[in-house]
Amino acid sequence: MVPPDEGPDHHGSHRDLLWSGDEVQPGPIDAIIVPTARPPAYLTAAADLATALGCRLVTLHSKQWTSADAAMQRLANPCELIAINVADPAQLRLPQWETSRRLAELRYPRLLTGTDTSAKRNLGLALARMLGWSRIMFLDDDITELDPYDIGQASGLLSTYSAVGMHICGFHDHSVVCHAYRDAGGKQVTFIGGGALVVDTRRATSFFPDIYNEDWFFLLDGKSGLQPAAVTGRVVQYRYDPFRPERARSQEFGDVLAEGVYWLLDQQLSISDADEAHWATFLANRRHFIERVRAMVGSRPGLDHAEKARRDAALRASLVRLALITPQLCVDYLKAWQADQLAWWRHLDGLPRELALEEALTMLTADRVPPLVWRYRPRRGETAVSPAARVRARHGIECRETRPRKVVDASAAMASVARSAAL
Repeated sequence: MVPPDEGPDHHGSHRDLLWSGDEVQPGPIDAIIVPTARPPAYLTAAADLATALGCRLVTLHSKQWTSADAAMQRLANPCELIAINVADPAQLRLPQWETSRRLAELRYPRLLTGTDTSAKRNLGLALARMLGWSRIMFLDDDITELDPYDIGQASGLLSTYSAVGMHICGFHDHSVVCHAYRDAGGKQVTFIGGGALVVDTRRATSFFPDIYNEDWFFLLDGKSGLQPAAVTGRVVQYRYDPFRPERARSQEFGDVLAEGVYWLLDQQLSISDADEAHWATFLANRRHFIERVRAMVGSRPGLDHAEKARRDAALRASLVRLALITPQLCVDYLKAWQADQLAWWRHLDGLPRELALEEALTMLTADRVPPLVWRYRPRRGETAVSPAARVRARHGIECRETRPRKVVDASAAMASVARSAAL
């Protein structure tokens, strides 16, 4: 059955798959985990939330604009802070994903852009497992207006659900194609995702593959359909420019896979129904949908010719990438993804439990790879632990120091966002 108010080529909402209802008894959060590549000023909202909730803040840093040292210098909030510089994902103690290997053989662009958000989230899951954290929140560094009450409600729902997401307001969290569709008058509703997601680590045993919509795949159980999931509260996402051809190209395969699987779930079918026949039909529908969106953008009032042309260029980039996607590729990817699920379960089962922080942090890199550089600051008023630069002597390894990074002022960071949005 096609959901109401949907066209034959696109489902604009998957919200019927989620529970959304009355208030519950609020619950605690063990840690807020933030993958970040932006200046530390963007972590202020997360630090304020951690302070209000009385929980830890774990920041996972990479690229040139941020570092563990810079976060320590910039964040004056009294929350407990664990700041970690994340190395090349290939050096991390994570499974070698079959899905990534398949896409690397095809030189798929998502793997060529240096995106490491999935690896950081998986690292956060592994760290939580070793430290005994049962309730964590994944939060992106471009999310703001965080209400501690909403997070408490989300944690309370984890008594029943494996994951609970926030309503993403402000600038909506869509792909290039769906942004263009919504902006041109189509009915498009945001789903929950890793940008603001509270997780029960004892039950949500999935992983984040290195592909666009990796959070939608995390919410699946790997066998039949969606893990028990709910939505509550609201957060706001910063504005960005969605209409870039390179963004469209990198998103298309993940958008096709996720939308194609959730299309089945909307109709009470399962992942096992995603056979070649399904993908042949879905890919034809997808092409028709993107062409329909192009027509909607072309006739949209209020857009000048240059802006219409810019959006159309992004949509054409999606179509070019779509032409390379075959039903067999989709089937093969899902088989590889299910194999990766098994590898992830084995990886989690093999991790030691109830470790001290320093012990757990030494376990985040692969064998014969130096430990990650990290910094620790206890919650204000608590007794400090040993310096982050020293790892327990019995491991026989010393924590490497990193070169100082420039701390970017908050006003400069926000101005940079404004400039990007204007482009």
